[in-house]
Amino acid sequence: MPELPEVEVSRMGITPHLSGKTIKKIIIRQPKLRWMIPEELSQLSGQVILSIQRRAKYLLLKTEKGSIIVHLGMSGSLRVLHEGHEPSKHDHVDLLLTDGTILRYNDPRRFGAWLWQDKEQEHELFKHLGPEPLEESFNADYMLEKAQGKRVSMKQFIMDNKVVVGVGNIYANEALFLAKIHPETAAGKLKSSKWNKLVEVIKQVLATAIKQGGTTLKDFSQADGKPGYFAQELRVYGKAGEPCPICGESIQQLKIGQRNSYFCEKCQRKQR
Repeated sequence: MPELPEVEVSRMGITPHLSGKTIKKIIIRQPKLRWMIPEELSQLSGQVILSIQRRAKYLLLKTEKGSIIVHLGMSGSLRVLHEGHEPSKHDHVDLLLTDGTILRYNDPRRFGAWLWQDKEQEHELFKHLGPEPLEESFNADYMLEKAQGKRVSMKQFIMDNKVVVGVGNIYANEALFLAKIHPETAAGKLKSSKWNKLVEVIKQVLATAIKQGGTTLKDFSQADGKPGYFAQELRVYGKAGEPCPICGESIQQLKIGQRNSYFCEKCQRKQR
């Protein structure tokens, strides 16, 4: 599943091709993705795309009327093409601009979404989201306060979008390893100094992944490219049984909240 860095790279990749341009029409080949595509999207002819923003793992294409909301789901991807490229089997939505540019959405599993947010009203999806992890509002004091009395594991706590958005499974594993925090440690037991370290590491891991993914931006305007996703430099995720890059002990694997977790028992001692 695309995580926050991949979605941010997608935003960076499509922005120069779409920002300031006028919508000619939206072609909907498959109206049922995760949810039905709302009728408002078929009424945007003549609207200018003012900006492309990101909230959590959602992209927002802003116009005078409101915002097109795009979520990539499990398998969705975006490509920038030019008019005349024939759609393939899983190309479900085309955003066609007046200059012939196409933003094409491909989604084999159809778990993604194209939705609508009126400019006067925040969409229900956004009403209970926590702060963005790369913004100043995400800090150690905030996390310490949110964690008070919480028995839930650290891994589940930092992946809760009501606490902070966009820290998906891959980056949660990596951040906890770098901060030397066992993923099963109860969130309420973490001390202030550890929160300072973890918040710093989360910001660092995500920012590094976004920077690394920037090398793929040219692929957004290549018809045969694989846009937006990139091989992260991972230390523990998916490396069960391999030696820890710090101490050499074997990386362990267990399920926490139905998600695979990877950690080093020696470097990440569980707090009791």
